[in-house]
Amino acid sequence: MPEARQLRKLAGDWLKQRRADAELSQADLAARLGLKYYTFISQVENGFSRVPTEIMGAWASELGIEQSAFARHLLMYYEPELHRLLFGAENK
Repeated sequence: MPEARQLRKLAGDWLKQRRADAELSQADLAARLGLKYYTFISQVENGFSRVPTEIMGAWASELGIEQSAFARHLLMYYEPELHRLLFGAENK
């Protein structure tokens, strides 16, 4: 199983692509989420941090992604064993 940092980086790559698809800069997204520093978006996208649960729904909405699908997808990277237990090994 890949280590947590590698999985966070994969999640970050996915998030970065979704942000680009939404045509938002890191600063734009940070402002829309009410974050003080846009560099937090960079930290998440580079795998140094995770999307905090308390703003996960807002982050999903700003990217135009259904909230539960967004959370489920991130859970696959952030908590792979929990994702497997909840949704099964084949259900990604």
